[in-house]
Amino acid sequence: MFDPVIAPSGTLLGLLQRGRGDGTLHALTAPRAEALAALNHCVLRDPRHDWQVENRSLYYARLYLDLNGDLDAVEAHLFDTEDVLDTEESRTGLALAVLGHLASYGRRDALALLRRYAATGTNWAWALDELALRDDDAGLRALAAPVLARFPVDSEGEAELATAVRDAFEPRPWRLWAEDSRESIATRVRAAQEAGCFDRWQRQMRPTGPRPGWSVQAVFEWAQQGVERGAALHVPAARCLSAVAGPEDRPEIVEAAKDGSEGARCTALRYLADSNDSEALQLIERAVATGSAPVVEAAVDAFERMRSVAAVDRARGWARRPDPLGAAAGRMLACRGGAQDSDLVLGALREAVMGEGPDAPTLWTLVDGAGRLGIACAAPVLRHVYRETASSHLRGRAARALAATDPSFPTGFAVECLWDCEETTREIAARHAETGDARVVEQLRRLAADPAEEAEVQTAVRSRIGPDAPAV
Repeated sequence: MFDPVIAPSGTLLGLLQRGRGDGTLHALTAPRAEALAALNHCVLRDPRHDWQVENRSLYYARLYLDLNGDLDAVEAHLFDTEDVLDTEESRTGLALAVLGHLASYGRRDALALLRRYAATGTNWAWALDELALRDDDAGLRALAAPVLARFPVDSEGEAELATAVRDAFEPRPWRLWAEDSRESIATRVRAAQEAGCFDRWQRQMRPTGPRPGWSVQAVFEWAQQGVERGAALHVPAARCLSAVAGPEDRPEIVEAAKDGSEGARCTALRYLADSNDSEALQLIERAVATGSAPVVEAAVDAFERMRSVAAVDRARGWARRPDPLGAAAGRMLACRGGAQDSDLVLGALREAVMGEGPDAPTLWTLVDGAGRLGIACAAPVLRHVYRETASSHLRGRAARALAATDPSFPTGFAVECLWDCEETTREIAARHAETGDARVVEQLRRLAADPAEEAEVQTAVRSRIGPDAPAV
């Protein structure tokens, strides 16, 4: 899937793509046709950089309800001929998840679309998982025949069916079908369930990788084999090294960290850093200066895992370096530094935003550090990250940091965060938003009554509007 094109943050489309609370608030005051067009654009062209972890479906479903939007565009997208050509889950996953939430809210048209797509669509397994949570037994039983018809009644088809049953996220439909009154259906599903269980057992009985009694050199060779196959194995290899290496093996491991093969070097650096070896920091610095890109990345990761006082002290000396080790040092101080490191963390935060933009991966740790250390001077940078990042998770971290650094947060961003797409961000807002704003009180009550809302959010809401909370 190509990276999505994100509209500017000041536009309605840009706000909705980011999942910001202001997106909902602006959509509700914009011309309805314009708001629905922007909403459909988001649902049909997933705007998330990481669609597997970022939330949007509940956010968009709630907006469909608020706008009383029809689902014609979603239907056309699901049943377009492209559905046969592009079988990636990311093409239809967001739309199906939105339909699932709408079905939970009682939208019968959404439920009907899910049933139809589960019977005929390419990404049928996702639709079936959505229905498993929301449909009644009769609706699920009606899908047994069309779903099973996807699998030919031959050895290959039965193997594919067993894999589908084994990998199903929600087992409820398959359990119902295993007890179906139609013997032809029940027999096939029960056989697939048994085959899936047997396959799982077989895989457990055929483990791959290191065995007891391996030598240090054998572990290094296994890690290098992973490099040659394009698989990074140095992390599990370092754990294996912890089991097989003794004090007498240290010289060999140190030598591998200096001049070993790529797999051996990455493994040795990780092992020595995790062991707080006296030479680990020196070897990490050497690796950053002389190693290949994978070795540099492994050295930096190993350094950031270190917890020793010596590592934090070294980070203070490295924080101004204009290289990956300097960036890692800033992140280490953000995680484990003290108040005396505030200027270094703030400098790293500003440098990351100016040099790499509001979506830089390093910002996740630096934003958290600014909040942890309570760096008030960081508030303008944090507000910029909050507004501009396309990552709803990073925006939520920025909101948490602003709650700790920005006195204007309760009357500013905290208000819109009540409508945010991420439940953790809504929880922050529920704890901090100033209730003098009538919109805040109304939204808190709506979240408290919404059965689709996360328990953590409702707990935070009850702390503000419950019988023991201050009057709102």
